[in-house]
Formats: sequence, structure tokens, C-alpha cells
Amino acid sequence: MNGIITAMVTPFNDKGEINKQATKDLIRYLLEKKIDGLFILGTNGEFHVLEEKEKLSFAQLVIDEVSGQVPVYVGSGGNSTKQVVTLSKQMTELGADALSVISPYFVPPTEHELVAHYTTIADAVTIPVLMYNIPKNTGVNISKEAVTVLARHENIAGIKDSSGKLENMVSYIHAAEGQSFNVLSGSDSLILSGLKAGATGAVAATSNALPEIDRAIYQLWLEGNLKEAEAMQQSIEPFRAILKLGTIPSVLKAAVGWRGIDVGSARLPVQPLSPASLQQVEAVMKEHYAR
Repeated sequence: MNGIITAMVTPFNDKGEINKQATKDLIRYLLEKKIDGLFILGTNGEFHVLEEKEKLSFAQLVIDEVSGQVPVYVGSGGNSTKQVVTLSKQMTELGADALSVISPYFVPPTEHELVAHYTTIADAVTIPVLMYNIPKNTGVNISKEAVTVLARHENIAGIKDSSGKLENMVSYIHAAEGQSFNVLSGSDSLILSGLKAGATGAVAATSNALPEIDRAIYQLWLEGNLKEAEAMQQSIEPFRAILKLGTIPSVLKAAVGWRGIDVGSARLPVQPLSPASLQQVEAVMKEHYAR
């Protein structure tokens, strides 16, 4: 679990159905840009508005198209441990390389309940589990103490931290010291900071639209060129600033559309961007790339 892993959007057509051709086009484009992995059915993949049968068919489509070129991390998380186990087993059968499991949300579990949740899921599957910490959405932050316990499980291979706090990511790195456990930044503003602190990579939503830049951050860090890596890291800030123009993932989808792949709009209740907001997205994208 390393490098720049794209938190891939889910392409829809005009009817709001999964767009198979756009999905294939997006995958090919990301693979051409040397992305290190694909992370599907996450927050930016709109997992929360997809039916289970859609999740399964989309995962199969992605796995088949990728055909082993990079790892495919498949989101199977939810509120019910039983349902997560069932979906996780189904995704394993489809050929997922790893599972991404978000913490239960709406009713925040205790630390003990979180440990039991993740342990039960990891016991039930044979492929690696990546825990997904996003406290602003779930209402609970996975504690350092919980990670200390869970990092020892042979099937729990890492955690994606989208807390937005470097100190939280660092606490996970320290908690898993000596274990075969990967900490990935889930906050695109902290890709380089995380790498310098000991993270092995990042699950980056911005790499849907800015794959060359995110990949450069990682490659320059590998080469020890920290000055240029920092310049690349700072260069994504104008793009991150416009993400607030719409509800996730409307801005991201518009930016991918600007790159030439029509991934459609987000599902309702998320609304398409206004013409004025679309102009701002186009202006920022033009700062990075010329048609």
C-alpha cells in the first residue's frame, strides 16, 4: 500500500446510471498517468448513494478493466458489521486486491466497538483490510490505542487517515511501529507531510483531475528532491480551494470533465455546479493545463 492511489469518482450517465464506457476511459487515463492504485466506492465515489448491486457491478467493471495492472481497493464499509462482512466477502470473490472499510457512522461506536467491528471483518476475509478514518463524516476518530491493537491483525494492512490533522496521522505511524502496517494520507494537503513523517503514500481525490501533479509529489519525495516536491504540493492548493464551490464530488467531477472524460454529475441530492462555478473550475484547471 504505497504511492498515489486515486480515490476514483463513479461515472454516471444522463440517467444517473453507472457509465461503463466513461469508467473504462477514466481508468485508462489514470493508468496512463502512472497512478499506483485505484480506490473505488469511497466518499468521492459516492458509495453512500449506490445500491449494493450497483457497487458489485461497478467493482467488477473496474477490476476487469484494471486487469491486475495496479491494486484495486474496494470500499465495502457500512454501519452493520454483518452487512459489511457479507459485502466484503462478495468483493473478495470478484477479485478485489484490498478492502477499504469506513468506520460506522450516524451512531458513533465506542473504541471497544470499533475494535470488535474491524476485527470481525478482518477475521472473515482473506484479503487485506484498509481502515478508513474520516471523523468529520462519521463522528468518531479511530484512536491511536485502537490502531495499536488492530495493526497486529494479519489481515488489517493499514489505515487511510482523512482527519486532516498531521498529528493524528503521526500517532498512527507510531502506534503501528514494528508492525507490517501502512498509514496513508487521506488529506491531499498532507501528502508530502505524511510521507516525510513515515506514511507510505496517499489516497488522493485530487488525482482524478491532477494525476501528474500528485504523482510528482510522490516521485520527487522518493528522489529526495524535497524542494520541488513541496512546490508541487503547494501547487494543488488553488484546486483544493475551489472544492468548496459545490457538495462532494460535484467540483471534482466537473474538473475530470474538463480533462476530457465526461463522468457526469453527482447523484441527488447533490446538485450540478452553477455556470459561474463551472467557470471558476475551468479557470483553475487552465492554470495547471492547457488544452
